[in-house]
Amino acid sequence: MYDNDQRPRQVVITGLGLVTSIGLGVEQFLAGLRAGRSGASPITAFDTTGFAHANGCEVTDFDPAEWIRTARPEELGRATQFSVAAATMAVADAGIDPDELRGRRAMVSVGTTDAESRDLDLLAGEQLERGPERLSRQVVRRAHAGRLSSGIVRELGLTDVEALTIPTACAAGNYAIGSAYDAIRAGDVDVALAGGADAVCRKTFAGFYRLGTIAPEMCQPFDRDRKGILTGEGAGILLMESLESARARGARIYAEVLGYGLTCDAHHPVAPDRDSLARCMALAHRNAGISAADVDFISAHGTGTKANDVTEAGAIRQVFDVPPPTVSIKSMVGHSMGAASALGSAACALAIAEGFIPPTINHRETDPDCGLDCVPNEARPADLSVVQNNALAFAGNNAVLVLGRHREAA
Repeated sequence: MYDNDQRPRQVVITGLGLVTSIGLGVEQFLAGLRAGRSGASPITAFDTTGFAHANGCEVTDFDPAEWIRTARPEELGRATQFSVAAATMAVADAGIDPDELRGRRAMVSVGTTDAESRDLDLLAGEQLERGPERLSRQVVRRAHAGRLSSGIVRELGLTDVEALTIPTACAAGNYAIGSAYDAIRAGDVDVALAGGADAVCRKTFAGFYRLGTIAPEMCQPFDRDRKGILTGEGAGILLMESLESARARGARIYAEVLGYGLTCDAHHPVAPDRDSLARCMALAHRNAGISAADVDFISAHGTGTKANDVTEAGAIRQVFDVPPPTVSIKSMVGHSMGAASALGSAACALAIAEGFIPPTINHRETDPDCGLDCVPNEARPADLSVVQNNALAFAGNNAVLVLGRHREAA
């Protein structure tokens, strides 16, 4: 059902909140994208003894007390701290008075892969050392996955709100943004905070390491010599609202959400399926009212593993007669799991607003089996009208988001 005039609303992005290994907030993140900054460094979140290599993309210089006012930061897990901080940033970036926000119908939708698995690691350690009867109650309380969204609700004092935490793994950020788009478009809510958050944890690192997909030093998407992912962390939260709402308050518009597509093929637990991803892209284009030829660049899932990059490139060539420039910001920020596609969406919105394509760094020679223009190592000026953000996840959960330049903003 749509609102009273029976027309779907246009949905725009007016605020961005970013917690990443290449910077906090719009200004630092944008500067990192332009410069092709790397967030890679040795992991410090857990003891890496026994691993032959253990680089990752951790968030540094992050003080949760700077962003969280209504709770003691130690009451929240690290992923929730990221989520709440990014939401607070997004509200401030959008220029919305928090008191005004409290009086509006809202949605909070946060995607995640691991939720507070970092705290579950702590609990496992405590159980070994102290026994189950001595487990820390504080750690038990903050390990609940739902706190990634409910923590935002509490921090902002929202009352007329639907709060979702979406666990569709590495595509969860796009899923969350899509759910918010649907709610605003139908008139169910006035404003939404949507994106994803995750924190580096031993469980996920060890799992990818056992799969043989952790790169020794750096992530090199689409490169002939790529060796795998670097696990990362952070949060990306987008403040989304109807075009009417943005116009009424004279808001700056980064981009318009044109549509999205979802497929879940369940073809394989970890291996992506080319045909399913191609269907997802075509579905996103149809829902956004565009053709493949309209897309000016693609923010790829681009993990840097052998299988993902060849499969994704093949799906792109299946949909596009001439593939547009296709980049992976994971070369800079690592694979931040549930936050990954949310950060990709934020990068796309900034690319549209600022007129550039971010680079794929650490690039030496493009794999001929990929055969894409991956904008190697240096950002490229570009006048962008339509951009596409790909997200793939285990078990064939694919989510493709399409953003466009809103002409009034231009």
